[in-house]
Amino acid sequence: MPSRTALVTCRPGPHISVDRDLPLLAAELERSGAAVTVAYWDDPEVGWAAFDLVVIRSTWDYSWRREEFLEWAAHCASVTRLANPVDVLRWNTDKRYLGDLARAGVPTVPTSYIAPGQIPALPADGEYVIKPASGAGARYAARYTPAERDVALRHLARMHAEGLTAMVQPYLSGIDVNGERAVLFYGGAFLHSVRKGAVLTPGVAYDERKVAHPGLEPWQPTEAERAVAQAALAAVPGGSDQLLYARVDLVDGADGRPCVMELELVEPNLFLGSVHPGSVRAVAEAIVKAAT
Repeated sequence: MPSRTALVTCRPGPHISVDRDLPLLAAELERSGAAVTVAYWDDPEVGWAAFDLVVIRSTWDYSWRREEFLEWAAHCASVTRLANPVDVLRWNTDKRYLGDLARAGVPTVPTSYIAPGQIPALPADGEYVIKPASGAGARYAARYTPAERDVALRHLARMHAEGLTAMVQPYLSGIDVNGERAVLFYGGAFLHSVRKGAVLTPGVAYDERKVAHPGLEPWQPTEAERAVAQAALAAVPGGSDQLLYARVDLVDGADGRPCVMELELVEPNLFLGSVHPGSVRAVAEAIVKAAT
């Protein structure tokens, strides 16, 4: 009997990107002999216990509904195998995990946090970025100069009104030169890497929709980039052996060396059809192996 796998996505919406990798991956899994179902994570009619493996693919609305999403994940994990595990999802859906990585010695973008009710402390010099600690796709993210403090404070007030904790990071100008690099892993092995341009440009409002992955192109990660990516995975609570997939987003720090901007363990875009169509088979093979 073929393994039964669910690929989990979210319902379409005006602020939701289209997962163009999903049909490619489902078709490749079917060619490999797996029984595949594409399902919405919040569909009450889905019986998750019927699957040997549930793979989170593109639940790109989770940051609007984090607690509800984690409740679903906990239920799902109680009746079948969920990838990635629910404890990883709980940790990774709150970007305060960057502090855990930094304390483990992983180079990360310096980050401070402003929770609702706290007095805002914003940089007095240099450009900086504000974004939510639970967010995806550059939602509620914007880039500021010290002269734009009033606008930044309105940004914070909006997020705090929704109960969101804000992150404040220096804007690392190296991203304007060398872009952001994503190093991807699947089934415990290096999959591929991409480079993209800067997402945040001056003067773009925090509530304006951004292109999350501009100027995508294949990338060969350097030895230093691979080392930082591996260090980030090694610092995941519970160890990296539990991960089916991971994406480590890197930028050049103030010293010119790669550092972690984000560690994507929930629903990372894999850039299969757009940049690396040759990786579809490797991803499908890893899923089939995990389901059996």
